[in-house]
Amino acid sequence: MTRIVLASQSPGRLFVLRNAGVTPHVHVSHVDEEVIEAAMPDATPAELCLALARAKAEAVAVPYAADPEAIVVGCDSVFDVDGQAFSKPDSPEQAWERWGLMMGRSGTLRTGHWVIRPATGEAVGEVASTIVHMSNPTPEEMAAYLATGEPLRVAGGFTLDALGGAFVDGIDGDPSNVVGLSLPLLRRLLIRLDVVWTDLWPAP
Repeated sequence: MTRIVLASQSPGRLFVLRNAGVTPHVHVSHVDEEVIEAAMPDATPAELCLALARAKAEAVAVPYAADPEAIVVGCDSVFDVDGQAFSKPDSPEQAWERWGLMMGRSGTLRTGHWVIRPATGEAVGEVASTIVHMSNPTPEEMAAYLATGEPLRVAGGFTLDALGGAFVDGIDGDPSNVVGLSLPLLRRLLIRLDVVWTDLWPAP
């Protein structure tokens, strides 16, 4: 039976998969994202998140080369505002600055997906994009939100499925992508590797 290996420590991605009936094995890649970002100064947000997703998947795939049932899934998300990629803020001050640029505006949450069958070397990848319409939290709300620490743990400095959801006015596109992993896109990528999505569900 096909076994999904999630090359990510993101609780959001794990939550999305589990809620969809897929229980992956989590294997964190420990890829140095800053090194990759520094090597791609002219990359678009879409190019950057796909390159990071690929690096994570390829790093994790190595020890599964002898496992014909393993499928490794790597993901990386950035929030694209006017062509600038916002990943996780480095500090509360940076999160506050970014929110100042995002309030009352729309951006695009982009998630790179890279899927590898280590036993054969087959690999497919693509970027999912969802438009996010941000609200205008008050300074008091913003200070309280930053104090929770949540913005420092997620791309763009906000969530849709947790505390930050109250500050998102709406989205155009796939909601699971905003959480960190696009279920429809992942299903399509797995089809290209001859994996049937419903076969990943537990037996009734």
